[in-house]
Amino acid sequence: MSTTVRTESPRRQAPSRSADADQLNRRADGTRRPWYSTLIARTVMVVLSVLFLLPLYWMIISSLKSDEELAKFPPTFIPESWQFSNFVDAVTAMPFLHFFMNSAIITISVVLFSVISNFIVAYGFACLKWPGRDLMFYLVIATLFLPFPVTLIPMFDMWARLGLVNTMFPLIIPAMFGSAFYVFLLRQFLLQIPKDMLDAARIDGAREWTILWRLVFPTAKPALTTVAIFAAVASWNDFMGPLIYLQDESVQTLAIGLQSFRSVHAQDVSFNQLMAASFLVILPLLVLFFVFQRYFIRGITIGGFK
Repeated sequence: MSTTVRTESPRRQAPSRSADADQLNRRADGTRRPWYSTLIARTVMVVLSVLFLLPLYWMIISSLKSDEELAKFPPTFIPESWQFSNFVDAVTAMPFLHFFMNSAIITISVVLFSVISNFIVAYGFACLKWPGRDLMFYLVIATLFLPFPVTLIPMFDMWARLGLVNTMFPLIIPAMFGSAFYVFLLRQFLLQIPKDMLDAARIDGAREWTILWRLVFPTAKPALTTVAIFAAVASWNDFMGPLIYLQDESVQTLAIGLQSFRSVHAQDVSFNQLMAASFLVILPLLVLFFVFQRYFIRGITIGGFK
């Protein structure tokens, strides 16, 4: 009776950090980069980061200064006395919470409709074959070249005839019909899905809606997150749309509220309160980006399938 001795192959060791660093320090042709190239690149990135963060830092410290300290010259880079009461005064000087809720309702609705509508359209352009598909896609992309003022008057006339001016619907309903840029972004991502995987699902009897939501949708989360962030930033910061369609204070957004606050206090503008209100306006966007930055970077670079 013979016994078979099994020899286990040694486990593959994960590449060390030094190996990864060595790979990053090499060019595409395999040659090693000079040591100073990495130093120069990182120095440039640090300097650019400081330049981009400087306005945000100045806004924050200005919101924490008193009126007397704001008038000092040369200005101070660290507040001498931290005036956190400026945030309370900024919120109570105007119906900030009401404007915040209006902006939140519009932004959340736009994000949901943008993700769903653009994903469905992009799926049709990327994963389905039908006559005239490429021509129709080119026509959709051509709408990117239409300037906003060209469609401003017809759109306003249409919403006025429907009796929806001074409501949130003109700012929300267009998101249900997709955007050329978002469709292009999602289509480029969906084109990387292996066609064999989709064909196998169709052979197994799966319907297109099943493939769309159960197979493709989970795969496209990085690109969908990117679209959601873009749509949220565009809707939250939108000034022209609310200015045109929203007339009553009860439906106005934070973008209009800040301008109204500045107009009302035109003679004696409290810049510390204005900076405090401005920081509160951009704070949700900062939180949104830092929470989803991993998906955002993956989606914007259109990572490939392995």
